[in-house]
Formats: sequence, structure tokens, C-alpha cells
Amino acid sequence: MQRTNFGGMACSIARTLDVIGEPWSPLVLRDVHAGLTRFEQIQADLGISRKVLTERLHHLVEHGVLERRPYDRRPRFEYVLTEKGTELVDLLMVMAGWGDKWLAGVAGPPVLHRHHACGRVSHVDLRCAHCGEPMHAGDVELLAGPGAAS
Repeated sequence: MQRTNFGGMACSIARTLDVIGEPWSPLVLRDVHAGLTRFEQIQADLGISRKVLTERLHHLVEHGVLERRPYDRRPRFEYVLTEKGTELVDLLMVMAGWGDKWLAGVAGPPVLHRHHACGRVSHVDLRCAHCGEPMHAGDVELLAGPGAAS
């Protein structure tokens, strides 16, 4: 099946979706962040076909989100997050927070996040990088940026 290419659109959301918009990719990143770095570990956790996982890993490496590192004399590799990939995990934490609030039900969130700095279990809170105040959809105005389509 031909995949739509969103990478050329003058939209940062579309460009991000071009990298991780396919449903398996965020789950692969989640697993790598959680410490499942080898192909067999990821495949077992997700129940994904070898072919699809190979394609997803190749795509994420190609886009600089994951890096392949050898871990054995045989040609075996593990996958680690790059700086670019680690920042995408921040996005996944925001998505998880939304899912925890709106979809977790009576069972509650499946994963909790303990903040290293204070040792407390917390959630992601979007804040303005300049003033530190909360920053949510109703708190911003969208302006054309230098990369906007003409």
C-alpha cells in the first residue's frame, strides 16, 4: 500500500506524522524508551510481524530517530534513541497523559512516570518556555512563521 508523504507540507504536524504517523512507530519508540532495544524483544512485546517491524525500524533509523548499534559478533543490532528520538518520546508522554485522562477508565493509567529530579510520580505539564506559565490550546494564538506556505 502506497503511503502518503506528508514531509513536504509546510506544516510541522504533518512533517512529524511523516516520521511517526504510522501506528506501529510510536509503539516501537515507547518500547525502546522502556528498555526493549533488541528486535526480538520489540517483536515479542508488540506481536508485530517481522516484516513490518523491520520496515518501521529502518524508517526510524533513516529519519535519525533511532540508531542501530551492534551488540554481538554476529550481525545483531540493538536500537537506541537519538536526541531526536528522545524528544519524540516527550511527545508520546503528552499523548499518554491524554490517554490516561480520557481513555484509562476505572483501571487507571497503565504506566506512571516518576520524575528523577523530585522523585514524585507526576504527569507532563506543558509550560511556556519564556514565562513558565501553563500553555494549552486555549492559551495561544497561531501566527504565520517564517516557513509558512505563501
